Amino acid sequence: MKLTILGGGGFRVPLVYEAVAARATGLVVDEVALHDVDPERLATIGAVAAQLGEELAASGRAPHPLPRLVPTTDLREAVAGADFVFSAVRVGGAQGRTVDERVALDLGLLGQETIGPGGLAYALRTIPVALDVARTIAELAPAAWTINFTNPAGIVTEAMRTVLGDRVVGICDTPIGLVRRVGRLLGADVDAMGPDGTPRIGVDYVGLNHLGWLRAITVDGEDRLPGILADDAALDAIEEARLIGPDWVRTMGALPNEYLFYYLFTEEARSRIAAAEETRGEFLAAQQGRFYEAAGDSCCASPLSAWRATLHEREATYMAETRDEERREEDVAGGGYQEVALRLMTALATGTPARMILDVGNGRPGGGRIVPELPPDLVLEVPCVVDGEGVHPQQVGPVSLGQLGMMARLRAAERAILEAARHGQEASARGGEEAARLRSLAREKAWEGFSTHPLVDSPELGRALLDGYVAGHPEIAALLEG
Repeated sequence: MKLTILGGGGFRVPLVYEAVAARATGLVVDEVALHDVDPERLATIGAVAAQLGEELAASGRAPHPLPRLVPTTDLREAVAGADFVFSAVRVGGAQGRTVDERVALDLGLLGQETIGPGGLAYALRTIPVALDVARTIAELAPAAWTINFTNPAGIVTEAMRTVLGDRVVGICDTPIGLVRRVGRLLGADVDAMGPDGTPRIGVDYVGLNHLGWLRAITVDGEDRLPGILADDAALDAIEEARLIGPDWVRTMGALPNEYLFYYLFTEEARSRIAAAEETRGEFLAAQQGRFYEAAGDSCCASPLSAWRATLHEREATYMAETRDEERREEDVAGGGYQEVALRLMTALATGTPARMILDVGNGRPGGGRIVPELPPDLVLEVPCVVDGEGVHPQQVGPVSLGQLGMMARLRAAERAILEAARHGQEASARGGEEAARLRSLAREKAWEGFSTHPLVDSPELGRALLDGYVAGHPEIAALLEG
């Protein structure tokens, strides 16, 4: 079995290789192709993964043979014949993220990677690449399952579905992390499946990527969430409840995805980020720059040692602007997207059912919608059962007017950005007046997207954001201006 990781020089890639090599779920992967456009980063991460594999094998935690590591800068070589493709690309690199954040902050707006205008800028320069990747997969590995990690995962997955359909799904570890924290409180295995292949624990979670709510969790048919919401000690054990505050969580009657902090406490988050010496993007750009430099120096510590030290610091400082305390160790060590991805791969490859929360299309086979009020091609984040036949989204309860409004407004802004990216990409294949017309449409749609985002809500600020991102991102300038 061949697994391809796009963005193979990315910092968290060794976590995926470790999960695959350990064969914790019994899945055997013979080859891991790592693709990246940066050969130096690719070589560094390849060395980290190789050392990690050797350590796992020596300790008996990974059986022989280890998956072959095949680094390449050739996309077609990486994708050809793949059974699974992980897409984890970062167009513009860590430096691009710093531009996303600073342009927004300089206009008095929230500067964050996936939330607010920074997330739209990230999407605008990423979607054309994601569409090209999807077309390459459709040509060279049409039977592959594509698992999208690339943020903002919801709208990027939605774009890739226009080419790959249901064979691409988006994943994020934050929803299942929330569900597992609640499960631990209840002493319940939220991943357990009954003998008939149906989940034993009921979960009602609905939203978009980085905008969702856990609204019920049932054990033997009884919803246990109200009891948790009424218990101060229980809420203190749930990281998301501590971020948002117990009183507001009780008012909502649901446990939120941690990223709702940025929508509920926007000004607090913005002011904390602005007051810090550096943004999260600037911190990571500097931190990872030091890592790649040190790991590439053969006279210093091993690449694996340098990677581990950097990883712990990265995870411990995650979303630091949302907390008044250091992150608790049990939350730092709470798992990650690589575990979700491995379980997803295993269920699809072996047919052993698994339940997880994934980004999938709203439409149901044969008609109907998960959330009737939203378009069928819109990508939602909902509980799914995965088996050898594919990914099966589960029905959720009715969505409240407030939840529906938040989801619809955000996705409308993101879809405008998607249209801008499509028009801009099409313009690059045309010439003359038609190219000019398409770029004009692209710029208008981009302006619309930035202006109507719920954390902007201003045509004037939308235009300023657009101008700032065109000036700061060569990829966006080429897309909208040629």
